[in-house]
Amino acid sequence: MTHRKCALFDLDGTLVDSLVDLADSMNRVLTGQGLPPHPIQAYRYFVGDGIISLVQRALPAEAQQEDLVQDCARKMRQEYSLHWADTTRPYPGIAELLDALTTRQIPMAILSNKPDELTQEVVRKILPDWHFVAVAGARETFPRKPDPAGALRIAALLQRKPADFIYLGDTNTDMQTARSAGMFAIGALWGFRTAEELKKNGAQALLSTPLELCPFLDHTT
Repeated sequence: MTHRKCALFDLDGTLVDSLVDLADSMNRVLTGQGLPPHPIQAYRYFVGDGIISLVQRALPAEAQQEDLVQDCARKMRQEYSLHWADTTRPYPGIAELLDALTTRQIPMAILSNKPDELTQEVVRKILPDWHFVAVAGARETFPRKPDPAGALRIAALLQRKPADFIYLGDTNTDMQTARSAGMFAIGALWGFRTAEELKKNGAQALLSTPLELCPFLDHTT
């Protein structure tokens, strides 16, 4: 088994289950526009690549005008900022995983395609008991995943080689990011996407529960 020294995590679908809050917020935007909402499970495939992509995937084909996309994105940001914490919580086993890695002094970081300000707020309020050496969300001045730039920036910040990292995520975007950055790509099967998608996009291991991550990390630094 490959042993790495640092852990880089995706946020939504990996550390926290935010699906219902994302779906409910977007559905309220859609119904406000007189458009049909979607089942919550459909949002497993809508989220993961930023708000604009979410809106484009949620809007029907006949409503893909750029001005409407931008208006719905603005309203989604407003709606979600008010309701992101209604039901969002860490997945079962995440607290135990983060405790275990903290005890072993494994450096931990988070990289998300959620807007940076909101990413910071979610981590502060939902994951307050653990120290992450870096927390980064989407910024207009920096490319989003699957571009590896964010992952490589975190590796540089920690003064570590990308090969020292496992990257745990739940979507094709995460696996592509990890492989492009030269990190060890691990898929979280409790998240939003399927094992087939994760393997197809480069997952080098798949986990059914969070604590299965521990053997991939070496506590010696």
